Amino acid sequence: MKKLRLLAFVFIFMGLVAGPYTASAQDALVQTAETQAAMSPEDALQRLKDGNERFVNGEMLNYNYNNQVEATAGGQYPFAVVLGCIDSRVPPEIAFDQGIGDIFSARIAGNFVNTDILGSMEFATQIAKSKVIVVLGHTSCGAVKGACDHAELGNLTHTLSNIAPAVYATRDVPGERNSKNLAFVNRVAHTNVQMTVNNIIERSAVMRNLVEQGELLVVGAMYNVETGKVDFMDEVTMSSLMD
Repeated sequence: MKKLRLLAFVFIFMGLVAGPYTASAQDALVQTAETQAAMSPEDALQRLKDGNERFVNGEMLNYNYNNQVEATAGGQYPFAVVLGCIDSRVPPEIAFDQGIGDIFSARIAGNFVNTDILGSMEFATQIAKSKVIVVLGHTSCGAVKGACDHAELGNLTHTLSNIAPAVYATRDVPGERNSKNLAFVNRVAHTNVQMTVNNIIERSAVMRNLVEQGELLVVGAMYNVETGKVDFMDEVTMSSLMD
């Protein structure tokens, strides 16, 4: 009887250990050419939305990063591109609960585009076949605050000038038009995301063609630094380009 009880305890203990281990092994599966090809742009966007929901709810997947490093050593097949700010509070892979090899991540203060970033995105979408681009702004953005205050500091002066159009375009927000007015700052950040989405389509014939063919979605989003929640804007599609 004692042996049976001991054996039962061992099985229960192994079950407790095996649960997370099994989940980790399953969750660690990386993107392949086949899984990427089978995913539509809508599927790719939904995967990011689902990932952020898991992140907000504290239900993130278990990743074995060592296994993923080994599995992706021979090639990469990311399903999404995320253009985000350099803010340390907004790491895309964590915010969207994704693993190694899942997303291309471009980061620059103020999440705007220039020629180099557009070229990187063209590689990611036309060559590497990613299905969705998310321009990810965030609340309480330091770069946006600097642009609102017309801050000047070395090379940062030029960087912030890329956000200035969003500052001037943001209207109808009560209060001061500077960093002391957080409502104004967050509205400028939202406008900046929208402008960046439009710039991607207008300045890249490569990505505009992919959108027109239904092979790519471009969507803006805002990350709330207080909650971790990402609110998505309307995606750019062929129909919206024709409006």
